[in-house]
Amino acid sequence: MGDCDKGGCDRGGARCFPYRVGMEIWINPACSKCRSAIGLLDAEGAEYTVRRYLEDVPGEDEIRDVLARLGLEPWDITRTQEAAAKELGMKEWPRDAGSRDRWVRALAEHPKLIQRPIITADDGSAVVARTEEAVRDALSR
Repeated sequence: MGDCDKGGCDRGGARCFPYRVGMEIWINPACSKCRSAIGLLDAEGAEYTVRRYLEDVPGEDEIRDVLARLGLEPWDITRTQEAAAKELGMKEWPRDAGSRDRWVRALAEHPKLIQRPIITADDGSAVVARTEEAVRDALSR
């Protein structure tokens, strides 16, 4: 078996991988979309780290960073049908710059409200990987 068959090779100092290294996927193991995304990553031979974000909860700054990478606002990645969102009345919250911190704080305090899975990469990109197409987009960058 050659080095490329093992997932990477060294040719004059250049590393060659079928997909980039340095991806992290935020998952809830109970989520079927998360399990599907991991299955696709595994099938494609991707190297990644799993983060169970309900246990390893991202802080407000980390959520802001991921939002910037995604090019989205906090309300764009909020699961407003969750019980906690309904209890907080989030559907009625303003969706404007002045309310952004309130949304981010709620996501940090109630991580179950964060849409999943989210794939981040060390190149600064990120995707909400709810579809096969989105996972493949993450793999192709």
